[in-house]
Amino acid sequence: MKKLRVMFAVLVLTFALAVSANAAEVALTSIGQSPDAMMVRVLMKSLGVIPDYDTVMKPSALTDQKVFVAVVGGSSKGLGAAGINKEDEVKRGDALFKAAQEKNMKIVVMHVGGEGRRGALTDLFIKSSVPYANVLILVDGANKDGIFDKLTKPKNIPVKTAANVSAAKEPLKAVLAGYGIIK
Repeated sequence: MKKLRVMFAVLVLTFALAVSANAAEVALTSIGQSPDAMMVRVLMKSLGVIPDYDTVMKPSALTDQKVFVAVVGGSSKGLGAAGINKEDEVKRGDALFKAAQEKNMKIVVMHVGGEGRRGALTDLFIKSSVPYANVLILVDGANKDGIFDKLTKPKNIPVKTAANVSAAKEPLKAVLAGYGIIK
């Protein structure tokens, strides 16, 4: 009987170590349901980072990750497909950001859609998301009207820029390395 308990304990410990070794250090979601979060997921994978990814992530999904990445970009079609209206999406985002803060996670907000993804819908999500950021990553042209400056300067939120989505890999790499995700 004692031998069986020891074997069971070893099995449980082995399973726990395997789970923790494979646990993602980054949680990734879309705020606004644009396809941009999927592009950021591809960038992360090219950096060797496999995030916990869910376009409609709930706060309960934020567990032991170190970093929460929210990719902001509004899509009426994406919201419709997810069965979410813009008000509920803002509430979901707020709940996620607050849960990440409670868990002392670093919050990275990204807008990689640029000027072409801007508009009233995206701006709603930008205004509700950016104030939570520890750092903001943007593509060139996204801030032509100064909206990001107005939201980041009062809170001294660092802003990293890239020429386009593909080039966003470098500032993302630097940020994740700074948070100890990439060695």
